[in-house]
Amino acid sequence: MADSARRTGRPRSAAADRAILDATRSALAELGWSGLTMGDVAMRAGVAKTTLYRRWTNKSEMVVDAVAVLFDELELPDRGSLRADVEGVVLSFAALLERPEAKTALMAVVAEATRDEALRARIRTAIVERQKHLVVTGRRRAQARGELPPDAPGPEGTAAADRAADLIFDVIAGAVLHRSLVSAQRVTPAWARALTALLLHGLSPAGPAAEPAPDGSGGA
Repeated sequence: MADSARRTGRPRSAAADRAILDATRSALAELGWSGLTMGDVAMRAGVAKTTLYRRWTNKSEMVVDAVAVLFDELELPDRGSLRADVEGVVLSFAALLERPEAKTALMAVVAEATRDEALRARIRTAIVERQKHLVVTGRRRAQARGELPPDAPGPEGTAAADRAADLIFDVIAGAVLHRSLVSAQRVTPAWARALTALLLHGLSPAGPAAEPAPDGSGGA
């Protein structure tokens, strides 16, 4: 039994994982990507540097995971309608991006990923693919309410549903990221309503033009 324990090693400590990822975001916000080192993170987290290397090969992987756990906080409670569900997740995502540690860490990994294909792949796996469950949950809930038609049967229907989920995720995430991080403007409830109307109705007369913001600004 002891030999088996030595071969497999001790179980990972959830507390140590949290401390490391918290320290990673803190160091990144303070030092920036180029200044962040595994040694500094280990010191801030109160663990040995070897503890980090048992979990991550390099700091890129570690930073992505530090961002991913923040995105895992996003939820999609049932607000009673597809419109309300979409508006809610838009505002929740925007609120997450307003947190300095989330904004700094995400911008850092995205910038670094432009030069690192392996890092881009890890972002897709650890963040993008993990969060698409929000879209899948929202679509299924809307279908159960009768707000959306059911998926077509068979493999073709499954593939079409997957493509729809990908597109919806890209539209919502892309719009909120651009608004928050590129345009550097707040995602207000009025803007979330306008985006949701555009997503649900496109450029038809029932779309955003028919639902101006209370202040007449169109939600911009």
